[in-house]
Amino acid sequence: MTQPPNADPTLWELHRTLQQLREDQSDGIKQLRDDLRGDLAAMSQRFEQMVTKDVYQADQRLVNQRIQAVEEAQEAAVRQRESDQQQAANTRKWLVAVFVAPLLLGLVQLWFTSRIGAGP
Repeated sequence: MTQPPNADPTLWELHRTLQQLREDQSDGIKQLRDDLRGDLAAMSQRFEQMVTKDVYQADQRLVNQRIQAVEEAQEAAVRQRESDQQQAANTRKWLVAVFVAPLLLGLVQLWFTSRIGAGP
């Protein structure tokens, strides 16, 4: 297969081909630029959701302080409940001593007077 002598492209065809290549490259670069902008926007959005190490550590310290405060309050409540239970037990003992002891003494006294009165 031989080519005719005028088979070489003309300057106008070369110019059109180069122009088409430039447009294709320009479109490809624009698409890459748009993709890159979208990726950067997505990454920026993710970075905005990220927390720095210092903020995280400060938050953890605050959580630990809150937990410690709750534990101390719970321990204080337990101590108070135990104190209230002890006080209630002491009150019951006092009530028994105040009401039952005089009754027993009265009964013992009646018993002695009945024994003495029944004697000689």
